[in-house]
Formats: sequence, structure tokens, C-alpha cells
Amino acid sequence: MTYSGEVRVGGPADVHELKDLMITKVAVGPMNNNAYLLRCRATDEQLLIDAAAEPHTLLTMIGEDGIASVVTTHQHGDHWQALGEVVAATGARTYAGREDASGIPVATDVPVDDGDVIRVGQVELTARHLVGHTPGSIALIYDDPHGHPHVFTGDCLFPGGVGNTHQDPEAFAGLIHDVETKIFDALPDETWVYPGHGDDTSLGAERPHLPEWHARGW
Repeated sequence: MTYSGEVRVGGPADVHELKDLMITKVAVGPMNNNAYLLRCRATDEQLLIDAAAEPHTLLTMIGEDGIASVVTTHQHGDHWQALGEVVAATGARTYAGREDASGIPVATDVPVDDGDVIRVGQVELTARHLVGHTPGSIALIYDDPHGHPHVFTGDCLFPGGVGNTHQDPEAFAGLIHDVETKIFDALPDETWVYPGHGDDTSLGAERPHLPEWHARGW
């Protein structure tokens, strides 16, 4: 089956099979949040991005092998509703952006700064700190040595624009700057984008619209 990234709450997960990494995407909760399970194909170690909601759904997806870690992309409540139950069931280490950790009610074991590397088995993910949607939002970049990069953007980048900055011009300026300099300027058009809600996209699909986003201010 070809991966599409189109998942809906209550529906099946979708699996993106790369040479070194398997990425399973599922939609959960009343705000249609995406959660991503990453599995290193060499070691079978697993990492979850955003234990957003529906702990039973997430634990079923994780399976008996468990997870080594959970990364929370930012402090907004819809992205950590299941975190406590998932951590209690698996004993996973918790990661979150340093500036957002205090806003997450489950303790963060490893505060994350810009450029930090988070490992899942033999696979490395590079964290980029993106300011504007929240003070400590992070994106995770997997630079696939056998293909193009993959970036998990939380709520900082979606098809059609950057994340919500609540009509705050300063917050928008910060977010669009960080997304441009740390994501668009650093990565090629082929980069696959996995957002915190909704369907996937690519940097190539979004790049032509950056001037529009600047002009409208959101």
C-alpha cells in the first residue's frame, strides 16, 4: 500500500515504510490530532511523537514492544492528553522543548534545545526550536540517508500556512522567521512534512506560497 498520510479519527493508521525507519501515523481525539510512532528497523526501538489523546489507541499501535521515548512537540493540551497514561504503561523517557516543559503536566525527563539530537535506535532526529506558536515548540527532522528528509512540525507548519499565532504580529513574525530559516532554507523541496493535525504536505508544495503568508500575516 502506498502511504498517503490521510488518516481520520476512528480509522486505521497509515504506515510510511522507509529503509531504516517505519513511520506509523494515526489520528486521535476531538481535535483530530496526529500521533506518529517511529520504529528503527535495525533495532526495533520505538519513539512516539505526541501522545495526544486516546491512550488505548496509542498503546494498541505501540504494541507489546513498548516505546523508549515520547516527544511532545509543544505544550498545548491537545498534544499531551494521553501522555501520563502512555508513560505509566511503557516507562518511556519524555522529551519536550525546554521553554514549554513547564506547561506540560507530565514531567519532562530531557528538555530539548535547538539542534539537539534525539535517537530512536540507530536513527537520529534533529530538533529545531520554532518560536511563535508557543515559546518552546520543536520540530524533528529525519535526514534519510537513502532519500529525502522528513520533518515532524507539530503545530508550526501545515498545508497552507504556519501555525496559529492568535493575531499577534510579533508571534507571527517570530514563527515565520524560524520556519523559513530553520526549515525551508535548510531543507529541499522533496522534504515530507508531517503536521500535528490533518494531512501531510511537502516543502515544495508550500514554498511558493511563503510570500502570501507574509502578506496576510498568518
